[in-house]
Amino acid sequence: MATNFLAHEKIWFDKFKYDDAERQFYERMNGPVAGSSRQENGASVILRDIARARENIQKSLAGSSGPGASSGPGGDHSELATRIASLEVENQSLRGVVQGLQQAVSKLEARLSALEKSSPTHRAAAPQTQHVSPMRQVEPPAGKAATAAEDDEDDAIDLFGSDDEEDKEAARLREERLRQYAEKKAGRPALVAKSSILLDVKPWDDETDMAQLEACVRSIQLDGLTWGGSKLVPVGYGIRKLQIQCVVEDDKVGTDLLEEEITKFEEHVQSVDIAAFNKI
Repeated sequence: MATNFLAHEKIWFDKFKYDDAERQFYERMNGPVAGSSRQENGASVILRDIARARENIQKSLAGSSGPGASSGPGGDHSELATRIASLEVENQSLRGVVQGLQQAVSKLEARLSALEKSSPTHRAAAPQTQHVSPMRQVEPPAGKAATAAEDDEDDAIDLFGSDDEEDKEAARLREERLRQYAEKKAGRPALVAKSSILLDVKPWDDETDMAQLEACVRSIQLDGLTWGGSKLVPVGYGIRKLQIQCVVEDDKVGTDLLEEEITKFEEHVQSVDIAAFNKI
């Protein structure tokens, strides 16, 4: 039953066989040739690398052991030898230059020593020539000094006596000017430093007679004190304070004296404060 059912179904059970046969066919057609060429190419590359390595080894061995080799390390040795020879030549030339410089320095030292030895004689001879020349040139200044002294004596002799009269006149004028300045200064009024003070005079309660309080304050009379305007300023709870202006001379009346005089009226005055203080 099962075999009959599978016989009627369209199923390819042997497909792997046909796949293998197709793969083998294409390998026969293309595969072996390509594989062999790839293998040959890989082998040729490896062989070329090996040949190059052998050549490099042979060259290095020939350069290190061969006496007449000109390439490789032998060439480097020849370059070093030529450079060493050139350096030796340069060293010899530099030695010659140094020797020449040493000779020049020794010559300069000899010349300096000779100059130092000869310089004391010149120094000793120079003062002698300087000594003689001033002695010869002394006479003209003496003549000039004598003429200057004679001129002073001639100036000192005054036949008319004008200098004394001028000095007396100048002294008189100076004294007169000083006297006039002193008189002006004495007649000028002296500056008096003054201050403007605003006082707050507070009563005990609202029943205090403020007119009587102001009269008491203005009854204070002092030298250098001038009372000004006043007004009543409400404080609170029906109480008013007296605010009064005055001008005082700083040298005669002070704020402490004013407060002391006003607080003497104990029946009306509770306290005194300075509300404003300005210089005039």
